[in-house]
Amino acid sequence: MADSKTLEIIRGISQAAANAHDGAHDERYSYDGEERKVGLKREEGDIILDSRSFDGFRIKFHGPLLCVHYHGEIKIKDLHNSKFESEIESMIADIVKYLKKEYKKVTGNALTLSKEGEIDIDVQSTSRVRAWVQAHCYYKIGGLSDVEEVGQGSEDRIDDAIKKFLAIGKEQYPGTKKSKNITRSKE
Repeated sequence: MADSKTLEIIRGISQAAANAHDGAHDERYSYDGEERKVGLKREEGDIILDSRSFDGFRIKFHGPLLCVHYHGEIKIKDLHNSKFESEIESMIADIVKYLKKEYKKVTGNALTLSKEGEIDIDVQSTSRVRAWVQAHCYYKIGGLSDVEEVGQGSEDRIDDAIKKFLAIGKEQYPGTKKSKNITRSKE
């Protein structure tokens, strides 16, 4: 069972991400009248009146790591920009900066996120003009004490009776009996 500090950190990060819903950047549409700018392209212009760019982010927890996903619609000509990768990296950095700031507002505590590894960017063409970009990066969450790494090996927890059941007819367990419902001849 997770201790209360770990649970508080996870709930705080989740609430900080939830507070970045579409429309939260404009105080007129925010639930508490406070604007929350993440740095996404969809925050430019009015959400009802203007043509908008579609982008957003989500988070996932992988043990002690936080995976920040960014997805958005771009134009094909933007791919040829030499600074495309750095723009996507700065977008994810803006999202992390927002999460830290909003976490501080929600819980009153500071959040420590340290980057683990490189950013992974995937671009898929949807037409001759537009494409989708999906990127994610992992961050180590500071202060998590009793969280196990994802992908670590675990001890074998299969009960001996289950092993015997699975090994019916095999020579691994010589004491296993032949099933009663097998009626074919041995030939």
